[in-house]
Amino acid sequence: MKTIVATLLLLFCASTLRLTAQDNLMDMIGDTKPATEYAYATFKSTRISLGQSVENPPNGNLIFDVQHHFGPGNIGFNDFFGLDQATTRLGLQYGITDWLAVGVGRSTLEKTVNGSVKIKLLRQSTGEANSPVSISYFGDAALSTLKWADPVRTNYFSSRLSFANQVLIARKLSKALSLQLSPTYIHRNLVEKSTDENDVFAVGAGGRAKLSKRISLNVEYYYVLSAQTAKDYDNSLTVGLDIETGGHVFQLFFTNSQGIIEEHFIPKTTGKWLNGDIHFGFNISRNFVLKKPKEFRD
Repeated sequence: MKTIVATLLLLFCASTLRLTAQDNLMDMIGDTKPATEYAYATFKSTRISLGQSVENPPNGNLIFDVQHHFGPGNIGFNDFFGLDQATTRLGLQYGITDWLAVGVGRSTLEKTVNGSVKIKLLRQSTGEANSPVSISYFGDAALSTLKWADPVRTNYFSSRLSFANQVLIARKLSKALSLQLSPTYIHRNLVEKSTDENDVFAVGAGGRAKLSKRISLNVEYYYVLSAQTAKDYDNSLTVGLDIETGGHVFQLFFTNSQGIIEEHFIPKTTGKWLNGDIHFGFNISRNFVLKKPKEFRD
């Protein structure tokens, strides 16, 4: 009797071990869902150079921006080849969450104050959640604070406002190469001439090619679709370098655009590269961690 009981126990144990091993094997060969892996650092900054990238400040991070464009280099020695003429913007960006960021800034061009929001709608990923691209929305409202050209006439506060809306679509093709398309809609409540367009449509294209661990080559171009604006102005073309040094990202570039915010450089670029209307510019971004991630909190 004892032999029979012992034999049954051994058979039960062996059967249990076999089933457990089969379950573990099924887990190994794909019975469980694969983990999601997200693309990161598609671009090294929240801007490619002038235009926005799909990147946001991380949750709880504050970015202080200094953006500076000198005058065109072909204006001669009297203005020190553009160094005496400059457009500057100081701005702040804050990551409310990892997918939502807000910003505010002030530019010397037209003494403009602007506020923005950027929302991550989709992240490039593989695994359980599979997406070939990252998609973000960027919205901006700008307020010109210049004195009225004709203070006698009836002037409206709304006439000072302009707006930018963009859908940012990017893909990190490899560790060294990223590309982005940026369909854009600009609305200006007041334009200078009756023939000017209040609504301007454009498409931006940009890319980043990594040259070394901390340096990348960036190129971006905005093609204006709206007929009258395209006739009166030029498309914005920018070529530059990203240099990453710890908490700073330096962006050095050459562009035919004097303006810094979207409402200025997309519909109002007047410079021509072939004529030497090239502005040297730079962005300096300093990151401050105001709120630590949960895993690093005390």
